Amino acid sequence: MSVTHALEAGHSMFEGLLRQDPELAEILLAERRRQSTTLQLIAAENFTSPAVLAALGSPLANKYAEGYPGARHHGGCEIVDVAERLAVERAQALFGAEHANVQSHSGSSAVLAAYAALLRPGDTVLALGLPYGGHLTHGSPANFSGRWFDFVGYGVDAETGLVDHDQVRTLARTHRPKAIVCGSIAYPRHLDHAFFRDVADEVGAYLIADAAHPIGLVAGGAAPSPVPYADIVCATTHKVLRGPRGGMILCGSELAERVDRAVFPFTQGGAQMHTIAAKAVAFGEASTPAFAAYAHQVVANARTLAAHLAAEGFVVTTGGTDTHLLTVDPAPLGVDGRAARGRLAAAGIVLDCCALPHADARGLRLGTAALTTQGMGEREMRTVATLLAEVLRGATDPAAARDNVRDLTAEFPPYPG
Repeated sequence: MSVTHALEAGHSMFEGLLRQDPELAEILLAERRRQSTTLQLIAAENFTSPAVLAALGSPLANKYAEGYPGARHHGGCEIVDVAERLAVERAQALFGAEHANVQSHSGSSAVLAAYAALLRPGDTVLALGLPYGGHLTHGSPANFSGRWFDFVGYGVDAETGLVDHDQVRTLARTHRPKAIVCGSIAYPRHLDHAFFRDVADEVGAYLIADAAHPIGLVAGGAAPSPVPYADIVCATTHKVLRGPRGGMILCGSELAERVDRAVFPFTQGGAQMHTIAAKAVAFGEASTPAFAAYAHQVVANARTLAAHLAAEGFVVTTGGTDTHLLTVDPAPLGVDGRAARGRLAAAGIVLDCCALPHADARGLRLGTAALTTQGMGEREMRTVATLLAEVLRGATDPAAARDNVRDLTAEFPPYPG
């Protein structure tokens, strides 16, 4: 079946849902309207392609497939085996990895599997502290990571906002961790993977790269790859990569069996074959020159947005960004992060709060992946920066700004036609 036929079939299934369950169908329509008429600035979100959506809604959703291709615990897996092998081959080629596991249901699931492959409960792990942009899986006491392992957090320099390399090395020498994690959910600069590899080798630690945010930029050649340096790379397949919500793990051949067994049967059961097929679609799309151009535009848009927010009075963490995301302090505009998020939401501008390094107040985390997918460029980033500033200063009523947002999204719909 061609992509066109698949999309037509999906349309027919949606019409069936309208007849069968109009209440739920209205919820789906409402979410489609929300996404299409508001500015999506959440750094962890993006719009998938229609082909990815078609794969997610495919008959592969019906298939139970515990295990791996050629070694399933259920019969009838001949076709889904082909889909998973394709996804694995495309991931390996895209990222230059010796081994890829594409079964993880999420980025957190991928990190859990990485820890399971390399660590035992009670082991010491060195990771970026949560107040500086570390993820919940990097030692939060509310998360399995903080309950099962002894996490030591490194931080960022109070003046520059950059990772404190001297502190990383000192803490590694003092605590001799079993693993070091490099990665963040709110760090706008490239991490020095070679530095982390050097420190890990010095203290005999594994290096785990949590590349959930930058992996799409890596695919497009717009960010340095952690694959040559890390023992295991964990990532998501959504965000900048524009695939389905899910995770993946990349590693060398020597850890392949340990990683696979850590995913199944240790941390997960049956693979979600429709999602794996959608990952294969995304990996194929990400291997094209068009995606490379997109990834570089994402970064250019983020840098433009950062510069114009700074000109409007926001304090931009680290003075800018190398990636798709940036974090800012709106305090100079007379509002803290939590209040700013609510005021902007009323104007149809959707973004997140985040911790600000070495500060008690909350800031804002923004990303340009979704707006870039819609076709917006640097001119539109200037418009967005102005909208944010006018709403937070009170110069523009949120309702009036909402009309401007609708006009902009109408010009750049996420799914034209």
